[in-house]
Amino acid sequence: MTTPLILSIGEAMVELSQAGGDLWSLGIAGDTLNTAWYLRRCLGPDWRVGYFSRVGTGEFSRKMLRFLEAEGIEAEHVTPDPQREIGLYAISLKDGERSFSYWRGQSAARGLADDPQRLAQALQGCRIAYFSGITLAILPDAGRAALLDAATKARAAGCQVVFDPNLRPRLWQSPEDMRHWIERAAGGADLVLPSFDDEATHFGDTDPEATAARYLRLGAGQVVVKNGGGPVRYSGAQGAGLVADLARVTTVDSTAAGDSFNAGYLAAALQGADPETAIRAAHRLSLQVVSHPGALVRQAALGDQLSGATRQA
Repeated sequence: MTTPLILSIGEAMVELSQAGGDLWSLGIAGDTLNTAWYLRRCLGPDWRVGYFSRVGTGEFSRKMLRFLEAEGIEAEHVTPDPQREIGLYAISLKDGERSFSYWRGQSAARGLADDPQRLAQALQGCRIAYFSGITLAILPDAGRAALLDAATKARAAGCQVVFDPNLRPRLWQSPEDMRHWIERAAGGADLVLPSFDDEATHFGDTDPEATAARYLRLGAGQVVVKNGGGPVRYSGAQGAGLVADLARVTTVDSTAAGDSFNAGYLAAALQGADPETAIRAAHRLSLQVVSHPGALVRQAALGDQLSGATRQA
């Protein structure tokens, strides 16, 4: 039997994070890569995790490819661009909350959907295709349409499409443009993983239940609404409910909180957990992530992270 593949689609960048004083630490991160990284650490060898993107040919792009190989994330579908390079971002923190500075205007990943045939081939036979609103935001309209068309065809062939709206208005030409493409993508997804605070700001949702209902009306199969560590609402084909008794911690760094939650939820669900149990596993993973600086926290991806969740399933 072929080992099933989860393919995460998006942009990975060089990450600069403050290491103390005037010192900065260099890493590789990005929302969809963060989720792939946590998935790889949460799932055993009976699952493959791959990344689909485009990079340059310089040293930082080669560093990214070496990173993927070292972390067990398949890079077969990361292709080189002779004209562009990998993007860069820096994280600044104040009281645990992050702000970003980006250098990504000429990022090679902006061309990741330029070859629809390559995209379709990469998705052929995938068990799960995962992408985000940031993936869509960095693409031109033709690339967005190509990605959603490929996802629709893959879904028809049995691939589960998972989408995190991850709303970042600064990356879009207009709020209307952002809302149009986000809703179009969510309407074709089996699972949508929005964050309520963003949805309230940009779509006017009054509560997480309204967020879930809106995406279900658009055609999403299941919706799990993250809520900044607060009660999580879920609704759709796998049932509906509210998980309210979730622990809280003092946030050291909120970077990758949602990305790791997504990975924890998917990993638990793939190992047989029901939505509530998967939410609890995802929350535990995310709590560990926000308790440490940086996007990729090795202490947060321990082997026993999901064991309690799957035993309860």
